[in-house]
Amino acid sequence: MSSASLLFDAPGPRARARNAVYTVAALAAIAAILYFVYAKFDEKGQWEGRIWEPFLQWGTWETHIFPGLLGTLKAAGLAAVLAFVFGAVFGLARLSDHAWIRVPAGAVVEVFRAIPLLLLIFFIFYLAPSILGGADYAFMAVVAGLTLYNGSVLAEVVRAGVLSVPRGQSEAAYAIGLRKNQVMRMVLLPQAVTAMMPAIVSQLVVLLKDTALGYIIAYVDLLNTGFKILPAVFFGSLIPAAIVIGVVYVGLNLLLSALATWLEKRSRRSRKTSAAPVAPPGAVGVPGGGASAVD
Repeated sequence: MSSASLLFDAPGPRARARNAVYTVAALAAIAAILYFVYAKFDEKGQWEGRIWEPFLQWGTWETHIFPGLLGTLKAAGLAAVLAFVFGAVFGLARLSDHAWIRVPAGAVVEVFRAIPLLLLIFFIFYLAPSILGGADYAFMAVVAGLTLYNGSVLAEVVRAGVLSVPRGQSEAAYAIGLRKNQVMRMVLLPQAVTAMMPAIVSQLVVLLKDTALGYIIAYVDLLNTGFKILPAVFFGSLIPAAIVIGVVYVGLNLLLSALATWLEKRSRRSRKTSAAPVAPPGAVGVPGGGASAVD
């Protein structure tokens, strides 16, 4: 008997008919909600061509949307690189045999994972002028906050990825005379990277979306462009601007997810690994022990 049949009983004729009724009812409810939203927008004139026309003009994209997109990509790109470095350093430090390295690294990771990201951004933004002098620290606050929070999560992903490699791999490497750093560099990490890839990219998608928190401190990104700049320039265009900016965010995340899928498939084709995939941060109940290691 297959594992699927052990966990799920195939529905009979009455159950299939009931499921079909539920499906039709759910689709009807979703259609009704969508029509209600459409009708309310129509009452407020949100589908009029005059308020959508600016988004069909190249000047709007060149002057407003692309600079916001560039701000989002700059913050996300720099924070992603720094967070990955932070995560690699502290994740490996947490695996150290030396308590004087392992314990402080664990404390740093747990502290920055526990502090809300918005609080980190606020703290850095308002603390920086008193230390570094007056200037615009919005970009630095967003990048530093994203780095500390997401880097701490990635540190747990790195630790879980290394621990997901079966113990026999390292034991065999020690048996042929490799030193600990050689075992880590040549045996464990190459296999762990493949196992970590889904969780890493999942966290990078979170990082990209979290750049929108820069809106609170007036960092010029996509969200700031959509909810402050464009409605001020084109009166009455708040809803169209929000929809357009939302579509851009969805497109960015889809591109990043597609890149992640391609990288994972390529790495698994080109590299043999016995490590189970590490669960994305926050996932539970994933086979292979990845979730417990991350959480």
